[in-house]
Amino acid sequence: MSRYVSFRDFDWLLLVFVLLICALGITEIRSATMHTKFAGAHIKQMYWVAAGVGMMFVMSLVNYQVLLDRIHWFYIASLVSLMAVLIFGQKYLGARRWIKMPGANHFQPSEWVKLILILSVAKYFADLRHQELSWPDFVKAGAMVGVPMLMVLAQPDLGTALTYVPIAVMGVFLGGMQWKQGLLIVLLATLGIGAVFFIPRVHVLKSYQKQRLTSFIDPTLDPQGSGYQVEQSKIAVGSGGLWGGKGSQTHGAFLPVPQTDFIFAAFSEEHGFVGALGVLLLYFIVLMRLTQNAQTAPDRAGTFVVMGVVAVLSFHILVNVGMVVGFMPVTGIPLPLMSYGGSSVLFMFLALGMVMNVRMRRFVN
Repeated sequence: MSRYVSFRDFDWLLLVFVLLICALGITEIRSATMHTKFAGAHIKQMYWVAAGVGMMFVMSLVNYQVLLDRIHWFYIASLVSLMAVLIFGQKYLGARRWIKMPGANHFQPSEWVKLILILSVAKYFADLRHQELSWPDFVKAGAMVGVPMLMVLAQPDLGTALTYVPIAVMGVFLGGMQWKQGLLIVLLATLGIGAVFFIPRVHVLKSYQKQRLTSFIDPTLDPQGSGYQVEQSKIAVGSGGLWGGKGSQTHGAFLPVPQTDFIFAAFSEEHGFVGALGVLLLYFIVLMRLTQNAQTAPDRAGTFVVMGVVAVLSFHILVNVGMVVGFMPVTGIPLPLMSYGGSSVLFMFLALGMVMNVRMRRFVN
């Protein structure tokens, strides 16, 4: 560590709010799984959070400029890891997303690839000095994110693949995107969605994934099938009232996977509108604090790194909360720092470590 870098410049206030969100998540995981086969999951979550905090401090000490200079090797390693999942990955419920590790643990490479993409996009656009993004650069940036995204879709893991999109969008936006390029993104997205749903021979998504994406429009059409999760989630949120209730939906096992994808629904049922609003306020403070760190970054690359983290975190929150209240399709995207899961927690703390890394070098010459 450089003698000019000090933990006095560490964003301790940001860490306090992050740990507060984690504490609420651990408490809710304990409550939601107390009388289920997942009982004790909150203990594992505590270990993951502790490990994540340690990794965050380690990440903050490694100069991000050194990482950016070697990012091409990390990018290649990320593609190799995704290929390894497709070949050797553990198959569960028809998908290969994890590599089995010692001690009955599973590693999900697609999560840490998000961090590699944040650094890759930051390096790419930081080296460009044009006020407007050229078309060749626009295409290269799209391919950089598109290749691993297609590999994750092949697992298939629609939710994680979608989280790569905001990284690319934030990059091209800050990189000087022209209005024609923005229009092209909207057009391609529209054509892609249309092809997936209305062209029979297009098999990018599985049938159950298509049902998940469409059931949120009117879950009552199949309340015991594809619309079941959304319907039960909305009932749970509504039954929470203003101050919360006993959590009959959650503890009665009506709400599916309350410790992961639908933890916000479980929390809202037990703590009501006031509790849900409090959690969203905490996330808002974290996002604003991250944005402030991006504004004070020592260079262009640092700004892109921090805003990449902001893009991913915002997307996770928007989609997960929207999914819980029926405004977004069910895509399996967890709520950051609250949902149970080691890979998600570790990625988030590594990403925050990169933010701290940038912040601590604000005054380094």
